[in-house]
Amino acid sequence: MSRIGRMPIAIPEGVVFKMEGNVVFVKGPKGELSRELHSDMIIEVEGQTVNVKRPSDNKQHRSLHGLTRTLVSNMVIGVTQGFSKTLEIAGVGYRAAKSGNKLSLTLGFSHPVELDPPEGITIDVPAPNRIIVNGINKEVVGSIAAKIRSYREPEPYKGKGIKYAGEVVRRKVGKAGGKKK
Repeated sequence: MSRIGRMPIAIPEGVVFKMEGNVVFVKGPKGELSRELHSDMIIEVEGQTVNVKRPSDNKQHRSLHGLTRTLVSNMVIGVTQGFSKTLEIAGVGYRAAKSGNKLSLTLGFSHPVELDPPEGITIDVPAPNRIIVNGINKEVVGSIAAKIRSYREPEPYKGKGIKYAGEVVRRKVGKAGGKKK
């Protein structure tokens, strides 16, 4: 039995959990999310808890069990607390600025890189070298943070680029500068 899949999901006060067929709707103080889940999974609502069960022990149902529970749990957490990813910029002249709703990145290219965040995502720039991506959908927050990081990934020699907060960049030793004959 899946250890993650069998854990019940607590529905906090102020969150509305609704199911129509295999589509789950979750509405809370930060917004509302909906997602179509696999039709084989059994989702039971008992009072203020949700349980995910699988119909059999075949390989596909076992792999879907924990995934389905995690997806539903992330929806509940998203509409109550939200998700955020923090990015750090390292490098001389590399910086971020926010103009209106757009994020403008100066990363050593001949032009600034502009990013317009999708609906439901907010991007904060508390300092020129820090970017915080916030939202209620964990997948979208992660993909926007990964897209920002992909504009200038951290390089291993000087560590310049955009990295996640807490990410460790493995450094390499540069070329030895000895004398030539």
